[in-house]
Amino acid sequence: MDNICTIKNLRKEYKEFVLEDVSLDLPRGYITGLIGPNGAGKTTTIKLIMNLIQADGGRILVNGLDPTVEDIKVKNIIGYVGEEQYFYQIRSARWTGRFVSRFFDGWDNNMYLSLLERFGLPPKKMIRKYSKGMKVKLALAISLSHSPDFVILDEPTSGLDPVVRRDVMDYLKNYSVEQNKSVLISSHITDDIARTADYVAFMIRGKIELFAAKDDLLSNWKKIHFTPKALDATMAATLERVENHMFGSVGYTRRYTEIQDSLSGPKAEGKVKVENMGLDDILIFLAGRH
Repeated sequence: MDNICTIKNLRKEYKEFVLEDVSLDLPRGYITGLIGPNGAGKTTTIKLIMNLIQADGGRILVNGLDPTVEDIKVKNIIGYVGEEQYFYQIRSARWTGRFVSRFFDGWDNNMYLSLLERFGLPPKKMIRKYSKGMKVKLALAISLSHSPDFVILDEPTSGLDPVVRRDVMDYLKNYSVEQNKSVLISSHITDDIARTADYVAFMIRGKIELFAAKDDLLSNWKKIHFTPKALDATMAATLERVENHMFGSVGYTRRYTEIQDSLSGPKAEGKVKVENMGLDDILIFLAGRH
């Protein structure tokens, strides 16, 4: 599979935190969600991709280019939206577009004005009068107006109301599909990732614990409730972290499709109950192992 971004053995050491030998391939034309608890290393990884900090080891390629060597070219490939939005507060969105346009080779002012209209952003209004949600949409409009191949968002919807969050996420999904663009979204809001992402990477304590297609994750990760002797040895071997209770047991599996047919009998007899796991459940499970 062709990748928009390839990360190999990436390492960054701080006094109290280490990003430890992270390797990740982000497929071109898809949305990848980067999920992890606060302090897991998501923002550090993004800063390294953006060449905002220097790695202590490993290598990154963005569209085949090394950001530490081809910094300006890579920044023209990337559209970035961070958690905090910084603008000249006494300037308008129209002025801001003219100012930012000087830094990107492919800036399209007509696209920018069209995005302002799409997001309901008055172009002549002072940015200090924009709400937080409007500022996030402004940052997104700026990031997309030079037609980047790779859009990176670092906790973009944190603190926003559900209406604004859904509007932003739905637009990104359509943008990726219609324009064949690649998107990386870092977030601890798993609902946003579940709605939008094609692939999901789980980062725990500076390491990538799991990377897979979202649909495969949701199909294979299940919580199995079962009574004594309801599972044969093959079924039981797929379970992780089994908890025994007075009236039965519960175990977690990431291999549900392997045993799905075998479980039909015990399920019909009421000896087994299968519970879906969401991305947040998987994250909690993975984090709990540490």
